[in-house]
Amino acid sequence: MRDALYFVSDLHLGAGTFSEEEKKKEKFIQFLQIVRQNAYTLYIVGDLFDFWFEYKNAIPKTEVEILTALKNLTVMGLPVVYLVGNHDFWHSDFFGKYLGVKIEKKDLVLNYEGKKIFLTHGDGKARSDWGYRILRALFRNPINIWLYRQLPVDVAFPLARLVSGSSRRLSEARGKEQLTEYEDFARQKFAEGFDAVVLAHSHAPELKVIQGKTLVNIGDFLYNFTYAVLKNNEFELKKMA
Repeated sequence: MRDALYFVSDLHLGAGTFSEEEKKKEKFIQFLQIVRQNAYTLYIVGDLFDFWFEYKNAIPKTEVEILTALKNLTVMGLPVVYLVGNHDFWHSDFFGKYLGVKIEKKDLVLNYEGKKIFLTHGDGKARSDWGYRILRALFRNPINIWLYRQLPVDVAFPLARLVSGSSRRLSEARGKEQLTEYEDFARQKFAEGFDAVVLAHSHAPELKVIQGKTLVNIGDFLYNFTYAVLKNNEFELKKMA
């Protein structure tokens, strides 16, 4: 019976060697088979790709198996919602038009089984992450996006992967240090009336109950292969073997 919400994040497809990427894709397709059998909705909570950028007539070519697997889910009527992260913000119409996946570029509020849930990738939410908030404004500026799109594809993609790799390593180094700040952010949301906060970005899987409220750090599908499930009004953090 498909009656659960599934949350996954931070695959960073394209970040590893060929063998690492093949292992990751194999595990993720196995995960999607579980989703296919049990999920009411799948939420991808950012950084599915280590870099994603759409030109009018071009997209990255290396992730065909994953794109096909997601298309298969939506064809069978299973909603897939993709809340973009800091590595894969530059989406246009491909996922919605050709895959049936709903792209969201802002934090989401979910109401499910009586729970009010705040869903966010988490980038920029740590109090000390002011430097990233500046970069976020630059990277998401429409003029800068237009300028970047003028670069030839075979120049733009390698350049972006170089920058993306540096950003990811910095996030990994700082993410665990900022867990206390993410918890502070969650407490603010609890005070606003939310029953749960689900976030990603830190690559540090954690499920914590704070005065009856739930904080879920999904972790990642890059090293930990973790994901979160909400079923029967309870969150659970799981790991692919």
